[in-house]
Amino acid sequence: MKKTLLGSALTIATLASAQIDFNATRFGLTAGATYSRVQNAHNPSGPRYSVQGGLLALTPIGSDDQFYIQTELTYFGAGETGDKKEEKKNKWPHAVYANNYLSLPISFKAYFSEGESEFFALGGPRFDFLINQKVKNIPAKREDYAIDKYGKANKFNIGVGAGFGYSYKRQWEITARYDMHLMDTYPDLKNSPIEMATSDPNVAKKKNEHIISLSLSYIFE
Repeated sequence: MKKTLLGSALTIATLASAQIDFNATRFGLTAGATYSRVQNAHNPSGPRYSVQGGLLALTPIGSDDQFYIQTELTYFGAGETGDKKEEKKNKWPHAVYANNYLSLPISFKAYFSEGESEFFALGGPRFDFLINQKVKNIPAKREDYAIDKYGKANKFNIGVGAGFGYSYKRQWEITARYDMHLMDTYPDLKNSPIEMATSDPNVAKKKNEHIISLSLSYIFE
């Protein structure tokens, strides 16, 4: 975690010393879908499908129309669900462990050329603030997953991510991205008596949240 924070600080310091033209910043809208899982939690579990959307700012670095800082302010849904096969076998209702965030991703973005329509890659840290958490249909004998017991999600998380996409005339852009939270999503879950009774070695491990997203953005002139 310290190395990640140091790396982010060094990246920001490097960018601050570069030729960044804030006056040429362009703004846009972004929306899309998310697929998420939480590692080492609620086993067996399945993915949660949700949505994302928000605002973005694209600030050029230098004058070659190829390198940028992309800052976003977005809402996105993450978390996970119960395993449908396990639920069907036990005749349980479908469990949902939903975590909804307000996110601030800051990415270095590089187009592969100065062409008007071109592929690009981006990556960087993101800072996520939990807006709300919704848990429903907890399986029998797993009551510790409840928010008021051991299942409360971390209110703040730091992640790192990278992605790639295609830009049409530098206005319409489609982006696929993978992000991973570095902090424990459910810091108290490892202390659950129900979890510890399983003797599963993964119970004591960090519960990292993984998010894959696909978004469509429109950037104003």
